[in-house]
Amino acid sequence: MRIGIDLGGTKIEAVAMDRLGEVVLRRKITTPAGDYAGTVEAVRGLVAAVEGALGHRCTVGIGMPGSLSPTTGLVRNANSTCLNGRPFDGDLTAALARPLRFANDADCFALSEAIDGAAAEARVVFGVILGTGVGGGVVVERKLIRGANRIAGEWGHSPLPWPTDAERPGPACYCGKAGCLETFLSGPGLARDHGAASGEALDAPGIAARAQSGDTAAAASLERYAGRLARGLATVINLLDPDAIVLGGGLGQIAWLYRRVPELWGRFVFSDAVSTRLLPPRHGAASGVRGAAWLWDPDEAP
Repeated sequence: MRIGIDLGGTKIEAVAMDRLGEVVLRRKITTPAGDYAGTVEAVRGLVAAVEGALGHRCTVGIGMPGSLSPTTGLVRNANSTCLNGRPFDGDLTAALARPLRFANDADCFALSEAIDGAAAEARVVFGVILGTGVGGGVVVERKLIRGANRIAGEWGHSPLPWPTDAERPGPACYCGKAGCLETFLSGPGLARDHGAASGEALDAPGIAARAQSGDTAAAASLERYAGRLARGLATVINLLDPDAIVLGGGLGQIAWLYRRVPELWGRFVFSDAVSTRLLPPRHGAASGVRGAAWLWDPDEAP
């Protein structure tokens, strides 16, 4: 039995999963906002509660925002800012008194969908998160690729490729640069673009709903979004040549994208044909926590 933990900004979710990938228990608690010590204790208590209900000790995988620096061992780039600069892995390992495995939440999403999700038959999988932020993860033959700097799949902080004059230099990004894919392809990025073009203040779900109902301004915003997503994913295909790309996050729920983006990306892919499949996730919002559990093989002891 394996426990997966998905550490989010507002909630912490835990699942217990058997060796076949069936979830046998699920628990959620509120994240102690801005409280590092409280977060460590909350995860410890959640694991204890799950193991108490199961009656035995489990392996534990942690899906988290940001990543652990291979140089310092400290958390970096987490939007839950109380984690940044902290030895989260060491503190949580001590609190739970066992080895733990950690991965970025986008990596966990990609791993879940590659092992028993939408891309279970694919050899090379790129998993994308399109939500408040934009991230990604790479899985090859059911193994997560972390990279020498542990940033494999950090696609959201590459520049928008083949920009038009109107897209240069691009919106400012929190990372200190301008024109990152995240500033165009996140939910707030879509809302900003629609507001600039139409004068309307709508969030991403509202834009998608308006476009579906025939609103021309919303449809134009969504078409611009699809074109930018197609360009961004074309660079992934040119570099990685994955069998499948799976979209997660709130914007990954827009069904129209799965038809429109492949219609557009061929122009930018350096090939005479594109066989990469663009897929919706099988496990949806549960992929992250399931992927955290999959960081351990079924036969490994806690």
